[in-house]
Amino acid sequence: MQEIGHWINGQLVKGTSGRFADVMNPATGEVQGRVALATVEELDHAIAEAAKAQVGWAATNPQRRARVMMAFGALINENMDKLAELVAREHGKTIPDAKGDVQRGLEVIEVCMGAPAMLKGEMMDSAGPGIDLFAMRQPLGVVAGITPFNFPAMIPLWKIGPALSSGNAMILKPSERCPSTSLYLAELLQQAGLPDGVLQVVNGDKAAVDGILDHPVIQAVGFVGSTPIAQYIYGRAATNGKRAQCFGGAKNHMIIMPDADLDKAADALVGAGFGAAGERCMAISVAVPVGEATADALIEKLIPKIEKLKVGPYTAGNDVDFGPLITKQAQERVLGLIASGVDQGAKLVIDGRGLKIQGYENGFFVGPSLFDNVTPDMEIYKQEIFGPVLSTVRAGSYDEALQLVMDNEYGNGTAIYTADGDTARDFASRVNVGMVGINFPIPVPLSYFSFGGWKRSAFGDLNQYGPDAFKFYTKTKTVTARWFSGIKDGAALNFKALD
Repeated sequence: MQEIGHWINGQLVKGTSGRFADVMNPATGEVQGRVALATVEELDHAIAEAAKAQVGWAATNPQRRARVMMAFGALINENMDKLAELVAREHGKTIPDAKGDVQRGLEVIEVCMGAPAMLKGEMMDSAGPGIDLFAMRQPLGVVAGITPFNFPAMIPLWKIGPALSSGNAMILKPSERCPSTSLYLAELLQQAGLPDGVLQVVNGDKAAVDGILDHPVIQAVGFVGSTPIAQYIYGRAATNGKRAQCFGGAKNHMIIMPDADLDKAADALVGAGFGAAGERCMAISVAVPVGEATADALIEKLIPKIEKLKVGPYTAGNDVDFGPLITKQAQERVLGLIASGVDQGAKLVIDGRGLKIQGYENGFFVGPSLFDNVTPDMEIYKQEIFGPVLSTVRAGSYDEALQLVMDNEYGNGTAIYTADGDTARDFASRVNVGMVGINFPIPVPLSYFSFGGWKRSAFGDLNQYGPDAFKFYTKTKTVTARWFSGIKDGAALNFKALD
């Protein structure tokens, strides 16, 4: 039984709390390890050491910090297979999907190699007679990242890269379900030249989360996960005077117009709906065909594509399309929502329940499921499923389809498939969702833009990675400077206009 500890001051250490959480193998349903859950004292020690290390790291030339990111990126590339194996073993992703997880995180690290350009301030000489104004971006100090199970590499990298490049130290609290990837990333960062203590990986549960939120040294907290937890973390962090950047759940719709290429739309729905077993905040979980003829034709094209999907463990090879869900509880929740859809009158076109894979009968597998005639009052529509289930909600017009998206409480991502530029431009302009795809099903921006949703999908005013991340992890100091020429004007007892 593997015992997983923490990464403190540049080395792996055992936990001392005596409390552990099981790390499952989702494909077999067996416990493959246990991860130590930190005490408040362990967390306090990690934060205190990070605060000491941060001083020297912040004083390091930004270009030298960027060189650590360069070396880190090279090490990620060199160790891609091992990282993918760690992701797949604890999460259940296929190896190609696990490599994609690592790659999308690596792309943020690549942007951080040019972090000095992001950290430049502003300057104006002669803003007033003999007066110069300049603004500097400076690190916050010690910050924290609380990351989810569904992207064990990507989202920690989204947090680590900008935070460290900006001169902060970071306390990373990864999901206790998938802890090993973050620990290995910390090891690679040390090899890349990061000073000990600048990144501390502390495994834990709610006690560790609350300890982070309440600790006076922590200046900012980034979180990705469910909406209720995002609201909790955002509220508690704000109450304690911390910056918070919290991303929650999603219910992403894709509108299919009558003029769309239905073969391409169907392929997009299958990939975006069932990839990673639907455990993605950017998964398309609702298809909205406009018009009965469009809906009928779309369903007809979806059925054979979905029926061909291969479900299995990552060890079965690269032709497996997706693997198990993360836990037994997640499996039971998805199965319960499928049952509720049937009970409430939706048409279950493809039933993924009862899937058993020889040799993996106790794994947390759910086969791909397709619903038709779903309505907005059904639980299958209202709740984020986070599983391999695609619901079809038929719309009579473009305006009806758009309103469906607009009325939803979540606003992470959305897409439209159409051949008409006017419709696409209108959709992009009017829809109240943070990330929009036009003939593109999963509109995750490239790493030099910023990722972020609207409405109940995000809490806080800044997005992930890209320019927003460097704003989030730094504070602005503005300096008004005058160098006297030798002429003394005497004291000023009131504010004077600079001009």
